[in-house]
Amino acid sequence: MYESPIREPLVTGGRTYHNITDDICRPIENKPTRAWMIGFTISAIMAAVGVYSIAYTSFKGIGVWGINKTVGWAWDITNFVWWIGIGHAGTLISAILLLFRQKWRTGVNRSAEAMTIFAVICAGLFPIFHMGRVWLAYFVLPLPNAFGSLWVNFNSPLLWDVFAISTYFSVSLLFWYIGLIPDIATVRDRAKGRARKVYGFLAVGWNGSTRNWARYELVCLILAGISTPLVLSVHTIVSMDFATSVVPGWHTTIFPPYFVAGAIFSGFGMVLTLLLVARKVMNYQNYITIGHIEAMCKVIMLTGSLVGLAYITEFFVAWYSGVQYEQYAFINRATGPYWWAYWSMMTCNVLAPQIFWSKWARTTPWFVFLIAAVVNVGMWFERFVIIVTSLHRDYLPSSWIDYSPTITEIGIFAGTLGIFFTCYFLFSKFLPVIAISEVKSVMPVPEKHDLKEAVNVH
Repeated sequence: MYESPIREPLVTGGRTYHNITDDICRPIENKPTRAWMIGFTISAIMAAVGVYSIAYTSFKGIGVWGINKTVGWAWDITNFVWWIGIGHAGTLISAILLLFRQKWRTGVNRSAEAMTIFAVICAGLFPIFHMGRVWLAYFVLPLPNAFGSLWVNFNSPLLWDVFAISTYFSVSLLFWYIGLIPDIATVRDRAKGRARKVYGFLAVGWNGSTRNWARYELVCLILAGISTPLVLSVHTIVSMDFATSVVPGWHTTIFPPYFVAGAIFSGFGMVLTLLLVARKVMNYQNYITIGHIEAMCKVIMLTGSLVGLAYITEFFVAWYSGVQYEQYAFINRATGPYWWAYWSMMTCNVLAPQIFWSKWARTTPWFVFLIAAVVNVGMWFERFVIIVTSLHRDYLPSSWIDYSPTITEIGIFAGTLGIFFTCYFLFSKFLPVIAISEVKSVMPVPEKHDLKEAVNVH
């Protein structure tokens, strides 16, 4: 009879149910640490810079950006696609791995879900303010002429973006909040004074009954089923913003799967970046184990290989097509004025993840953090290369012009980073970073003499 191999436990250190609750609730109940205060202050300052830059853009117009008549999309859409990609890992870990019953997701899904919400908020800022007249943003909604606008063009992928991303955000937010309810109830039962009332309101009457748990699990499965196609559809639709055009370097059918793989790739890079810091600062080594880190490294290695294959396929298709404009677009990426961005992209996205073939690389936290940061940088360069190098030299050589960002664009991008990390710092202080109930569900079955303690949820 075949016996399955023994796997490393998902919770280490001999922790009990009571220890798990104490460990995860401790950062919420204690005063903020010095490290938290420093990080939160820096993030808040960056967010303030972003708010100022956005306000300045709204008053002056997008002429304060470095875009021109040839490069109409630049840092704004680069950052938009980058942030949307980062948000993919949260839904993948939460929904798809839940449906496939992958238990290792339990230690990392809560942070990944929160990251999705914050990343989509940051992404949504860029197309809204790229409109220029932001007070007319409602024009993207299918409103009748009575509102002073025309019907939207339902054939445009830019409109599909509005529906896809708003749906993705709504479902992800609901999925995140529903998953939080049992843990919020745990925090409520331990809290005192005004905090108890706040958490009691957020817990929406959760009492841990069998009926509560049955409905909770049913709703989570339904939302996971809804979220799964969204993982594929959102970045597929974003890719169609480019693929349905006639711009050399964009007009290719490989973009949808290529963008989805790249989104998961960059999303897992950001998840690892956040979790490794939380693991160290909040002493979560027993819950975010080397096994969790190694599993995510394998996903990065796989999706990085898919992205590298897509790069090679793009060059082959351009050569095989015989279209001189398409061929020039890709040669220009590698040898033109922005060659440094292209080769940075190739180094970070294709070469760096292959280091994870080494078990030492996958199981050494500081090294994993370094590669995860490199992946995030590389995926930003990928979006920059796709957008700017395809636009700065079009069919008419007299229109060729280079692009460089202005201080306002840099300020907005820094601001979105500040907003993202500010939200994450607040989340880590007031809500459980790790799903308490789900971590307990993967604990080994207790012995008879431990049953009394096992029942004690506090």
